[in-house]
Amino acid sequence: MLKLESELEGSTAISHSQGLVGRLETLILQGNSSDISLRVETADGDEVKLIQAHALVLSLQSPTFSRMLQNRNSSTLVLQESAECVAVFEKFIRYLYCGQLSLRLDQATALHKLATKYDVSDLQQGLTEYMSRNLASASASSHVVGWYEYAVVAGDDDLKATCLQFLSWNLSSVLRSAQWPSVSMELLMVLLQRSDLVLQSELELYEGLEAWLIQNDPDSLTVENALRAVRYAMIPPQELFRLQRYSPILGRYHESVRDLLYLSFQFHSASPLQLAKFFDVNCSLFVPRNYLATSWGISWTINNPARDDRSISFQSQLGPSGHDEGKRVTWNALFSPRWLPLSLRPVYNEQGAMHQSQAVQPPMNAARPRIIITPTTSSAEFAGVSFQKTVIVSTRQQGQLVVRHVYNFHQSTEEAGDFLAEVDLQQRTSEYLSDGSLHLHVIIKPIYQTLIAIKK
Repeated sequence: MLKLESELEGSTAISHSQGLVGRLETLILQGNSSDISLRVETADGDEVKLIQAHALVLSLQSPTFSRMLQNRNSSTLVLQESAECVAVFEKFIRYLYCGQLSLRLDQATALHKLATKYDVSDLQQGLTEYMSRNLASASASSHVVGWYEYAVVAGDDDLKATCLQFLSWNLSSVLRSAQWPSVSMELLMVLLQRSDLVLQSELELYEGLEAWLIQNDPDSLTVENALRAVRYAMIPPQELFRLQRYSPILGRYHESVRDLLYLSFQFHSASPLQLAKFFDVNCSLFVPRNYLATSWGISWTINNPARDDRSISFQSQLGPSGHDEGKRVTWNALFSPRWLPLSLRPVYNEQGAMHQSQAVQPPMNAARPRIIITPTTSSAEFAGVSFQKTVIVSTRQQGQLVVRHVYNFHQSTEEAGDFLAEVDLQQRTSEYLSDGSLHLHVIIKPIYQTLIAIKK
């Protein structure tokens, strides 16, 4: 196909790049004019592949191949690879000729290993982006944990951070999946330290941790460190009593967390303000994670979100303390698909005329989605406690809701600065919408650290 495009004024470019790619593909498939044989084998020699290639192409595409070919003393280059890399090596070589390849989820890490080893940076970056885009699909296939562990070994910080964020924001699904027992001790401890975990409750996290400990049977120090990362104050007192009586792990390691359980029961027996007079509440034990249980907030599905403003009223607990059990706070949440900052709104004089400096209308993209959450009433019981609001944005993929973003603020998502900033809510096919609906979950979290001066 002849492609004409204007390069400079008065000149025309003729491109047959697609045809060239096709001929290069034929070259590697048929091995025509080959001047180098690649013998790719596993360390034990059980799997062997022979590929007829061309030294010039390999050297142009891979600095590693270039060095290897300069030092060769034979027409055959022997390469030792793992079995998974041998299985995809032909795909890898074809990419060097054609600049494109097709792959399955279970082939991503092997191809990434080859791209890293042979210094093919474009393919390496492309595979990192592929894995980052397909985390939801990979979760259903139990690949995300493996991708994280691989990223740690490979030193791919971008992929590591993306996988860790996905696992943190979708931890409930991970805890119920077949991949949970295969989580490494290092990844387990990293997850337990995070406050942005999205899951049903702290009790769900403890039960998942207990299952992991029983399955993997680590050393005592690991068990103690893991158990001390649980935020027992966020578990209702009746459940804490049950765990002390029936949990085999807690029964065995009770002394290791006795002080944390003591503080948690104190937390449940007194008001937060009273507790702060005698105990240090400036620690993770009293910091809620993102719990999806109904006592913490509400799930909110907004149909056709670009249409107009929507509002919803809901109740949450005053706090997770047993002292506050039964106390509720009523909240109003307002969603606006096209909110305009005050600085861009028109100003009118006393006669009703628009101020001359604002006669020009603001651009259409200046209006952004926004959520405002406010309590309907104030109460003396709020004294000393502030509330952090968290809005979780999810999309439905492969039949399940997958968290895409988590936004934290005190009153308005305007504080976050990037709430749905790049999302076109009018596009029903938007990746943030499912069947034309926006899926949100609002969480209200009391913050007790404001009761005291934060220690330096």
